[in-house]
Amino acid sequence: MFRKVLVTSSMRRLGRLAVGVFALWHASAFAELNIEITVPGSNRIPVAIADFGGDTASARIVTSVIRADLERSGLIKIVDPGGTTMTETTPPSYGEWKSRGADALAAGSIGDVGDGRREARFRLYDVNKSSVLTGSAFLTSRTMLRAAGHRIADMIYEKLIGERGIFSTRVSYVVRVSPTRYELQVSDADGQNPQVALISREPIISPTWSPDGTRIAYVSFENKKPVVYVHSLASGKRVVVANFKGSNSAPAWSPDGRKLAVVLSKDGGSQIFIVNADGSGAQRLTTDSSINTEPNFSPDGQYVYFTSDRGGSPQIYRSSVTGGDAQRVSFEGSYNVTPRLSPDGKTMAFISRRDGGFRLSVMDLASRQVQVLSDTHKDESPSFSPNGRMILIATEAGGRGVLSAVSVDGRIKQRLTIPAGDVREPAWSPFNQ
Repeated sequence: MFRKVLVTSSMRRLGRLAVGVFALWHASAFAELNIEITVPGSNRIPVAIADFGGDTASARIVTSVIRADLERSGLIKIVDPGGTTMTETTPPSYGEWKSRGADALAAGSIGDVGDGRREARFRLYDVNKSSVLTGSAFLTSRTMLRAAGHRIADMIYEKLIGERGIFSTRVSYVVRVSPTRYELQVSDADGQNPQVALISREPIISPTWSPDGTRIAYVSFENKKPVVYVHSLASGKRVVVANFKGSNSAPAWSPDGRKLAVVLSKDGGSQIFIVNADGSGAQRLTTDSSINTEPNFSPDGQYVYFTSDRGGSPQIYRSSVTGGDAQRVSFEGSYNVTPRLSPDGKTMAFISRRDGGFRLSVMDLASRQVQVLSDTHKDESPSFSPNGRMILIATEAGGRGVLSAVSVDGRIKQRLTIPAGDVREPAWSPFNQ
């Protein structure tokens, strides 16, 4: 019964045989993720982003990225600047911007400093207090203008909201381009600049980012059996981490990036092991005869959370990395799987079966209170943003695989789609180091 129930989680995907075609890190001509805010946050901060001065074409790119990032956050409302161009040295007319409804104003410029380099400058103002909040200047390039926009948006967001922005991070996901082509892609957090890390004739499963954001671990079936690889995004090179007899699946990084928890069936059943990142030193963590899968380290590295049927139905447990008896974590409902810890370790996202569907839920680990965040019914693969604000999941809409993002309080919801394909297996990168 448990094996059938887990058909909606990572256990389902282990039964698919794939013949992987390894591809080096490269750009590809395919659709980008479209991000739609389906439910914005309430009490959004009204912010005006004036048209930046300097090089017109470069300034237009950077300004559009900043506005789109901040609007997409669901916490900031962009006020129409009315075509006003301002540099970081232009004295603001605070009364005019206040009359337009802006609480904050950003202005800046993009200048050419030679050799293909650009200098991005900006300043952020408090309109109500008629004062400067922050500002910065840094070098970028023609090919990195969007990255400069993300960086400025992160600075504005952090100053206004009080937490680190995630616009400069990346997301990975698997796209079903056709019945015989699957791609592991990585894009900017806004869905732009997608690139292909791996191509397969069959599904790719369980991608997960290393803590330093330079590698992705995943499961490939190219040898007609599930094998865990660690893939370097910069070089395209990879190493085999787990290729034991039977299934090798569900990799999860330790916080220091030195080890991975993996699920192996080499000793019979489905058990969790901890291995070094180079594949050496496999040590068994779970020792009972039940199915144990979907491991996830706690942020302090002291515990591994996982799904198990040892109590008769799929529930979430945790074990110390040093071994010992597992402790049950989930008690509400008869089906709770895929535990994922928030970066601060205070919240656990998971998938629970409710009202005949599989829905994203979160638990406050201190109070054990549970909140259902999604209104969809085929959710899987939750992944926290590195600031802990949002959770990315795979789900279905209109019979197609799509990604959704929801804030941990449930007040902000987004949908991410690719027009020409199904999207699955999302994973949010850590902050840029």
